Amino acid sequence: MSVLAGLCLVSLLDFTLASWPWLKPNQVDEGQTKRPKQPPHIIFILTDDQGFNDIGYHSTDLRTPTLDRLAAEGVRLENYYVQPLCTPSRSQLITGRYQIHTGLQHSIIRPRQPSCLPRNLVTLPQRLQEAGYSTHMVGKWHLGFYRKDCLPTRRGFHTYFGSLTGSVDYYTYGSCDGKSLCGFDLHDGESVAWGRAGKYSTHLYTQRVRKILDTHHPDHQPLFIFVSLQAVHTPLKPPKSYIYPYRSMGNVPRRKYAAMVSIVDEAVHNITYALRKYGYYRNSIIIFSTDNGAQPFTGGSNWPLRGRKGTYWEGGIRAVGFVHSPLLRHKRRVSKALLHITDWYPTLVRLAGGNTSQDQGLDGYDIWPVLSENKESPRMEILHNIDPLHRRGHGSSQAGQGLWDTAVQAAIRVGDWKLLTGDPGHGDWVPPQVLTSFPGGWWNLERGTGEGKKSVWLFNITADPCERNDLADQRPGVVRKLLARLVSYNRTAIPVCYPPDDPRANPDVNGGAWVPWVGDEEQEDNWNGVYYKRGRNRKRKKCRLCKIRSFFKKLNSRIMSNRI
Repeated sequence: MSVLAGLCLVSLLDFTLASWPWLKPNQVDEGQTKRPKQPPHIIFILTDDQGFNDIGYHSTDLRTPTLDRLAAEGVRLENYYVQPLCTPSRSQLITGRYQIHTGLQHSIIRPRQPSCLPRNLVTLPQRLQEAGYSTHMVGKWHLGFYRKDCLPTRRGFHTYFGSLTGSVDYYTYGSCDGKSLCGFDLHDGESVAWGRAGKYSTHLYTQRVRKILDTHHPDHQPLFIFVSLQAVHTPLKPPKSYIYPYRSMGNVPRRKYAAMVSIVDEAVHNITYALRKYGYYRNSIIIFSTDNGAQPFTGGSNWPLRGRKGTYWEGGIRAVGFVHSPLLRHKRRVSKALLHITDWYPTLVRLAGGNTSQDQGLDGYDIWPVLSENKESPRMEILHNIDPLHRRGHGSSQAGQGLWDTAVQAAIRVGDWKLLTGDPGHGDWVPPQVLTSFPGGWWNLERGTGEGKKSVWLFNITADPCERNDLADQRPGVVRKLLARLVSYNRTAIPVCYPPDDPRANPDVNGGAWVPWVGDEEQEDNWNGVYYKRGRNRKRKKCRLCKIRSFFKKLNSRIMSNRI
C-alpha cells in the first residue's frame, strides 16, 4: 500500500516502448504444470462494491483478520482487474469473454429489461458440470431473468439461492426499479423463497453455503460453489453489534460500511472453517475477488487510486483479489502479474480437467501457472471496454489521429500503458473519511480539474498507478498504437443489446415478486442494436418544486466547482 501511494507522488520522467509487438496481443508459453490428481473443490467468493482500500492489508481503519490471513498464506493479486459495474464483471467471469463479445457493453441489466447473458454461450458452471462437478450458486445473480432460460439453474448451476436483481434490502429482500416499482427478490432454485426473509443476507447466504458443504461428500464428487455476496453494496444496514467496534469513525457511512466488511470477513471465516470441518480444505481452491470499485459517497474507499465505481479510472476497475489453496506450489507472496476477471474461466475449467477447445473466442487465459508456480503472465493487455452508446465530451476523429472517434467511451491497457477516450467518469481522488459531513467535507475533496475538454488520456500505470501524470500530449506515438488496438478490437465487437423496459416485468402483475415474465413458447425479439435512454422512456410529472430543487442543485455544483 505504501509503495503504491509513493508511486502516485513521484513525477514521471520518460519510458521507452521497448519494441513491443503492438498490433498483436503477446503471449508467453504457458508451459506444463503439475495439477492435482483429483479435481479440486473450487470456492469462488465475489463481493459487491468493495473498494481497493476496503480490506485490512490495504487499510488501517478496517479489520479483516480472516481475509488478511488467507491472502498472506496464499497469493495476493496486486495487478488484477475487473469491470467498473456489476453485470459486466459477472458476465466476464461466467463467460470468459469481454463485454464487446457478449453484447453487454453498456451499463447493467435493469430489472425490467428483456435481456440476459447470451444463451448461446457456454458458461463456466456448464463446463464444470461437463467435467463432473456439482455446481452451486449462492447470492446475487444480476445477469438477467426475463425468461426461465436465463436463470442460474438453466445456466449451469445445479442449485441456486439468492437474488436475481442488482440490489435488494438485506432483511426484507425487497428490490426497487426506481422509487415506486418494487418487488420481492429472494429465490430458492426457480421458486420464490417467501418464507426466508428477515435474516441479514450475508448470514443467510453463509448458512446456505455451510449446508451445501455439510450435505455433500468431498470424496464422491468435486464441488464448485459461487458465493456472490450482496455485501457491501448499499443499502448500508449492518446489524448494530458490528457497528460498535467502529464507533470512533466520524464518517457515519464509512462506519456502517466498515461493519459490513467485517461481516464479510466473518462469513469467509465460517466458510473456510466448514471446508476444514467437512474434509474439503486439503483439495480446495479459494478465490476471493471484488466485482468493481467502491462508491466513496456511501462509505467505500479506493484510496489512493483515482475514480470510483462506474468509472474506468483505476479506482473503478483495479480489484482486491487473492487465491488461497494448499495446492499452490509457491505461496505466501504478492503477485504483480497482469490478470483479468476473464482469466478465471479457462483457468478453472482446465484445473477441473475440462476442455476449453470448443470455446472459440475466449478472451481469458489459463493463469494457474502464474498463480501456483510464479510464472510469467500470458496476458499482456486488457480491453477494459468499448461502449459505443456512451458518447459524451469533446472527442472527435481528429483527436483520435484519424483512427478513432474519441467521443466514444473506451479504455485499454497494454503493458505498462493505459489509454482512455471519451468520458471515463468522475476522476476524483477521495481520501478515506474526508466526507465526514456535507457540504463541509466537500471542500477538502481532491478533484481532477482542467479536463473538461479532454477526450484522450495516457498513463504509465506501472509507474503512475494513481493516474496523476497524463502523458497523452508527450507520447503521441504510444497513443496512436493504443488507438490502433482499440480499432482492432472494435472490429470483433457484436451489436449492443440494451432494450427498453418491458411493462410485463412489473412485480404487481407477477405475484409481488421479480420473476421471469416472458413465456418459454414466446418468440424471441431481436434486441441487438436496439437501445434506449432510460430517462427519455418515462413520462415525468410536472413538478414546480422539483424544478426549483434542480436549479439550486446545479447552481450549488457550479459554486462548489469554482471554489474547489
